[in-house]
Amino acid sequence: MKKGNITGGLILILIGAWFLAVQFVPQLKDWAEGNWSLTIIGIGAVFLVVSLLNNIPGLSIPAFIIGGIGSLLYYQNVTGDWGSWAYAWTLIPGFVGLGLLFFSLQTRDKGTTKAGFILLFISTILFAVFGSFLGAPKAIIQYWPLLLIVAGLWSMLRALTGNRKEKVSQPSIKVVVEQDEATIEEME
Repeated sequence: MKKGNITGGLILILIGAWFLAVQFVPQLKDWAEGNWSLTIIGIGAVFLVVSLLNNIPGLSIPAFIIGGIGSLLYYQNVTGDWGSWAYAWTLIPGFVGLGLLFFSLQTRDKGTTKAGFILLFISTILFAVFGSFLGAPKAIIQYWPLLLIVAGLWSMLRALTGNRKEKVSQPSIKVVVEQDEATIEEME
């Protein structure tokens, strides 16, 4: 039997057992109704575990998205700060970026690493900008213009320094294939 079938079956059994227990144990049902967002985080964790156990790196990206959104919902459920969704949604590209970074660790793909960091940076900027206008705590977002200044300086430095790597031209190799006339006649 394949390892993936055993892992998938075990995950389905555990999820089914959880939902069955919630239906029949009153204390567990009360706890689960108050902490429903933990179930969403748990689903993200399941994706991550399956990604690691079955060597399916692509599942790490939705794992971080689902887990991140579950974490946002957990924060809002605990604090009652549902209005924070007006700017908290800007963290979702950052969750994608974290998933890409984890994916790049699994696959050793440097291009994905760069994309992950870019998404994290964009998400941070969006969170700071939207949060400053839509009510995020000032202690969190009061210095967001510094991020723009750093991004501008970095962009200018890259443009001024340029790409200093000299491109080395590699000689082209011609492959000459010779065939016998007899072989060519046989093919016709």
